[in-house]
Amino acid sequence: MPRRRKASALVLFDIDGTLVRRAGPHHREALVEAVRRVAGLDTTTERIPVQGMLDPDILAWMLRDAGMGGGAIRKLMPELVRRAQWIYSRSCPADLSDKVCPGAAALLETLGQHGVVRGLVTGNLTRIGWKKLDRAGLKKHFRFGAFAELAATRSGLVRIALREARRRGWLERGTSVSLIGDHPNDIRAAKENRVRSIAVATGVVPMEELAGHRPDVLLEDLRSLRMEVLLPQ
Repeated sequence: MPRRRKASALVLFDIDGTLVRRAGPHHREALVEAVRRVAGLDTTTERIPVQGMLDPDILAWMLRDAGMGGGAIRKLMPELVRRAQWIYSRSCPADLSDKVCPGAAALLETLGQHGVVRGLVTGNLTRIGWKKLDRAGLKKHFRFGAFAELAATRSGLVRIALREARRRGWLERGTSVSLIGDHPNDIRAAKENRVRSIAVATGVVPMEELAGHRPDVLLEDLRSLRMEVLLPQ
C-alpha cells in the first residue's frame, strides 16, 4: 500500500477566545448543573479564573470551594465529565456563527486549500468542544482534537495531539507545527512541546500580558496571520 503523503504543516487551535468568543453562559451553566445533579451541591464559577483552564480543573475547583475532599472529587469526576457534556449538548445555542473570532473562518479555509491539517487542543470536554464548533460552523475544518478530559495539563494535550498526528501519518521530521491560542497557558504548552507558539489577543488576556510570555508570534486577531508563518520554509 502506498504511504500516505504527509501534510505540509500541522496547526493546532484552542477554541474559546481563539476560534469562538462570547458564546454565552451555557458552557459554565453545564458545569454548574452537572455538579448539582451528580454531587447535590449548588456551586458557581464566578470566583474561578476559568480562562485557560481545563474543564475538569474547573469542576474540581468548584467542588473544593464547596468543601469536598480530593478523594471524593476524583471518584465523582468521570460522572461529572459525562453529565456536563450531556447537558451542554442539549443547551448549546443553535447558531454560534456570529461568535466566530475575526479571521478564524477565512484562515481555516485557506489552511485547507494549502493541505494543512488542522487539529484542536482545548480545555473543553470533547462533546462540548465539538458541539460548540459545529454550531459555529467550524467543525468541518478539523480532523482531530485533544480535549480536556484526556490529560491533566494543556501541555499534555499538545503531546496527545502530536502523537495522534504522527500515528495518522501527518507529522514527520521537518513538518511545520504551530499552536494558536489566546492565553499564556497556550504559549507555555507550545514551548514545552517545542512547537511554534502563536498568541492572539481575541480572548480576555490583553496583548501586553501575552507579549510578556514571549510567544513566537503575537497578533491582534487572526486576520493578520500570514500563511508563510505557518507553512514550511
